[in-house]
Amino acid sequence: MTKVVIDTNVLVSAAFTPNGNPAKIFDLICSSPVIQVYYSIDILAEYRDVLSRPHLKITADKQSRVISAIINTGILVNPTVSSELFTDEDDRIFFDAARENDAILITGNIRHYPSEEFIMTPSQFLGMLESDESEL
Repeated sequence: MTKVVIDTNVLVSAAFTPNGNPAKIFDLICSSPVIQVYYSIDILAEYRDVLSRPHLKITADKQSRVISAIINTGILVNPTVSSELFTDEDDRIFFDAARENDAILITGNIRHYPSEEFIMTPSQFLGMLESDESEL
């Protein structure tokens, strides 16, 4: 089982590009027993806040489906707040949830995070999954 934490930008990208890598990851989260998503109350609040921003024009139905999928398939965690330095404090919640649960943090904004092996772009994550499958 591969444990993941999903940065909000990946969910937004999935909503706009149904055939892109973020959408493929979201589909795997919803349908694959191989991937387990982890989230916290703060992460859910961030998802709700960003997905509902009027300029994004994500329908209420799509917002609800995304949040429901995370809640229904994910594991709620309560990570300890790290002392890591962030240029955008909103990123800390994702980093802490991933770090504390030995999960992979998937983000489209990798430069916003410290350089850690557990932080990957959607493309890197899918490449890792394909590599793992070919080794079986």
